[in-house]
Amino acid sequence: MATIRCRDVIFQNIQAVLFDKDGTLSDSQAFLRNLGQKRSRLIDAQIPGVQEPLLMAFGADGEHISADGLLAVGTREENEIAAAAYVAETGRGWFEALEIVQFAFTEADGYLKRKAIHTPPFEGGQELLALLSAKGIKVGIVSADSTANVEDFVQCYGLEDYIQVRMGADKGGMAKPDPACLRLACDFLNVSPTTTLMVGDSQADLLMARNADAAGFVAVTWGWPQAISLANVDASIDRFDEIQLIS
Repeated sequence: MATIRCRDVIFQNIQAVLFDKDGTLSDSQAFLRNLGQKRSRLIDAQIPGVQEPLLMAFGADGEHISADGLLAVGTREENEIAAAAYVAETGRGWFEALEIVQFAFTEADGYLKRKAIHTPPFEGGQELLALLSAKGIKVGIVSADSTANVEDFVQCYGLEDYIQVRMGADKGGMAKPDPACLRLACDFLNVSPTTTLMVGDSQADLLMARNADAAGFVAVTWGWPQAISLANVDASIDRFDEIQLIS
């Protein structure tokens, strides 16, 4: 077990650290903005007039994306359902609306290709992961993205040796903030949530950690145009090197 310092906060008896991916480990803001714009344009081509409402629903505002918006924190399924609701308001039946949206989402994937290439790790992330691994701390990713995209991110940037659990929203049929997500990751790592630190950037990450009785929650501030301010976090950091192993 290790003792970890985050600025002036000490976490003792830590066996594992779990990270969110988008906005925490990976710089996803530009990619998600482009994805929201492409999805909304493709849907608008079939249902004129829905592009702007869809962008608002996605949390895409001009050149920026909201840190707590649907694209940033929602699963693909949640984004599809929200978009289909706007399409259904135009008089389409629910299944037709879903079909239109799912087709547009798939087409957008084809245009933007491999996500990992466009969402590189933030500075200092790989060094921290290597340090944790070298000290025997187990590491995992718990993301609202798909498990396939999590795996691709890990492989694209050579993080396989550092990250033992790569978990997307489709793994186990659960999504954040369900505390079962964190508990499942801990089960895979063979550790207790009470000895596991969660590092993330959203209310969903915080609630998941709190309700799973995690050892603590560390909020990061760097992933989005406006720094995130979350209440009742255990610690907040501006750089990865502010997570320090002191024993």
